Amino acid sequence: MLGVFASLRETKKMEVTNILTKTKMPFCPGCGHGPNTRSITQAFQNLGFGSKDVTMVSDIGCTGLVDPLFGSHTIHGLHGRSPALGVGVALGLNRSDKKVVVMQGDGGATIGLQHILEAARRNIDMTLVVYNNLLFGMTGGQMSGLSTNDFKDFKMAADDADPYDIVNLAHQAGAAFAVRVNDLKKYTEVLEEAFSTPGFSLVELASLCTSYGMKKVAEFKEFVVAEERLTNKRPVGITPERNTKPLIENLQGLETKFTSNIEDRVGVIIAGSAGGGVQSAAVMLAQAGMLAGLHATMKGEYPITVGTGFSVAEVILSKEPINYTGLENPDAMLIVTDDGWIKVKDRIASNSKVYVDAKIEAEGNHIVKPFIKAARKKGAALSAVALWLKESNVFPVAALEKVVENHKYAESLQSAIRSAEGL
Repeated sequence: MLGVFASLRETKKMEVTNILTKTKMPFCPGCGHGPNTRSITQAFQNLGFGSKDVTMVSDIGCTGLVDPLFGSHTIHGLHGRSPALGVGVALGLNRSDKKVVVMQGDGGATIGLQHILEAARRNIDMTLVVYNNLLFGMTGGQMSGLSTNDFKDFKMAADDADPYDIVNLAHQAGAAFAVRVNDLKKYTEVLEEAFSTPGFSLVELASLCTSYGMKKVAEFKEFVVAEERLTNKRPVGITPERNTKPLIENLQGLETKFTSNIEDRVGVIIAGSAGGGVQSAAVMLAQAGMLAGLHATMKGEYPITVGTGFSVAEVILSKEPINYTGLENPDAMLIVTDDGWIKVKDRIASNSKVYVDAKIEAEGNHIVKPFIKAARKKGAALSAVALWLKESNVFPVAALEKVVENHKYAESLQSAIRSAEGL
């Protein structure tokens, strides 16, 4: 079976790079996730895969901390949803010389069980590696759907329901290869076989949790399920290609109505509190930039609570297409509340022009203006944007006014923009 990749190993022998980076492992001392991760990367190296040949997909939990450890393509999703993301990547690639590997803990595998069964049913060409430490390690050692009855007795858990057998479930759903391995010495060899198997493969690896399980591997092995190896001979699942029109094909772009004075690109950070119109102000700034003939990107950040805490948005305006949306050195920072100041103050660069509301006790030589007093809480961010446009002359404030003229709250938005004139 491994002979399938013999030619791949030869042709890539000189270009293979270590997929595992030098980043320090984030796991607790003695955690099994470290050796498991090294086994994965060693298997890839043995098969001749380079860092650009692999896409690693993870989600929430201790297993989800692996992202920075890989010098390859990585995707991080919601708890239990990584198999669904992996299916999308694998179907989009449709390349036997590339590999999609999904990593989950036993908790994530339980939460997203239907995604696993669907990937197995369709026999998607990808591998799911389940790091099974028999518990939820990140949230305090609660039992998972893969916790064995003996382990639950040992932990004196109230859960008396029998656990899932994830290997058997994947096999019955149609996986080409499903295996459980408890001996670390076998991990790399079995992973090589899984990565070389066309179709869906699931590898369950025992992974000791020293914080909430036990301290020794020998003790842990008393509670795991016996090793098992199951196969199905099935064709690899594919999705037929369809000739459809792109969703954006019929969308009309914004017609250029204003001129811009920037030579290259500028990056702006807008920061405030939830419900303060920060995200809306950023969207309007990006749209105004497009009306001025610029390329624009906007992305927002806010806590999971949404309705409380900070709200931060980043806008990049550029003469040329924007291929990277990172903003390490913002040209301007518009900060209207303490929540926003606390969140972004450490991102101020030497070239940043910083505007802060008068109520913020901000250290440094910044431009201080009463944005909230002039435009109230919901208009302060837009007022700051308008003032920055006026003083930077990136493009006319009229472009911003044009964006809001047909908005359902046009009157209040226009008032916020006009408030900048008196600052």
